[in-house]
Amino acid sequence: MANTLQLLSPFRLGRLELKNRLVMAPMTRSRALADGNVPNPLAVTYYAQRASAGLIVTEGTQVSPQGVGYIRTPGMHSPEQVAGWKKVTDAVHAAGGVIFAQLWHVGRVSHPDFHGGELPVAPSAILVDQEVFTFQGKKRAVTPRALETAELPGVVEQFRQAARNAKEAGFDGVELHGSNGYLLDQFLRDGSNQRTDAYGGSIENRVRFPLEVARAVAEVWGAERVGYRLHPQNFPYGGMTDSTPAETFTHIARELGRLGLGYLHVTEPVTGKAAVSPEQRITPLIRKAFPGTLIANGGYDAQEGEAVLARGEADLVAYGVPFLANPDLPERFQKTAPLNPPDPATFFQGEEQGYTNYPALT
Repeated sequence: MANTLQLLSPFRLGRLELKNRLVMAPMTRSRALADGNVPNPLAVTYYAQRASAGLIVTEGTQVSPQGVGYIRTPGMHSPEQVAGWKKVTDAVHAAGGVIFAQLWHVGRVSHPDFHGGELPVAPSAILVDQEVFTFQGKKRAVTPRALETAELPGVVEQFRQAARNAKEAGFDGVELHGSNGYLLDQFLRDGSNQRTDAYGGSIENRVRFPLEVARAVAEVWGAERVGYRLHPQNFPYGGMTDSTPAETFTHIARELGRLGLGYLHVTEPVTGKAAVSPEQRITPLIRKAFPGTLIANGGYDAQEGEAVLARGEADLVAYGVPFLANPDLPERFQKTAPLNPPDPATFFQGEEQGYTNYPALT
């Protein structure tokens, strides 16, 4: 069985040839240089080590200073950041990898400490009940400021410029972070979007801003080089709820398909406390609504990854923590070799410890 895994078969994503169907999922590692949120030189080694993936999607990367909500997370809005990412993409390409940048605006999941005392922005002024990691430690989130209608084209422009910057940095494409309770997700769901203008109310209105962003980024890259990440379940982090998730998420999937986007990256946990039962899964509905490539994400192992491909529910499978701890994950799957245990204490700190020092098989 080791040599017949569908996970290890090549896949064509638009005009890109992926050597296997394993995607390294985007994972915040909080190791960017504190001065300017420039990618850490260690990131060059970290991503190149994992070029064994068919596709790498980078950690969330801020499209602007307004999009920052975590300490030491890299951006895509300054010349220094672009130069730092160029070293990463050069190293990944030299190692035979394909890499997309995940473009990120956290919206309300932030704190005035990141914005010179100004409030974070969101579709609506609704407090999210959680803590934010700042340079002074954890602090409670604050009630954000609702974006004015006239401000929205400017936020779309932040994404457009970040897409241009990602192109200059040598990426193969970009993924829009439309999940996990961040800005695009906040506009989409009725639990976080209570606007009364053209961007709130009906599903058609709530999807308007995410589609404007997707359209702008597709104009820069060509739609087939743009992906979009969704998390269709209600979940506590970010306080994200929607009254009709199946309808909401199949609608946005259909509309993103009309734009011709290259892929959807859909997170629905299959293991752990947050596991979604088969009858509650929305991914199969999204699959029917979206004609392009679908990446499944949600705590898969090799066996479960094979199963989701065999069911035709996905084309690619994203792995987060397994790739974090195993730079040679495809080889380990091929040889049914044991996996390195991850070290949660170094997920968000430790510099090279728990970052570039996980051993490969050979």
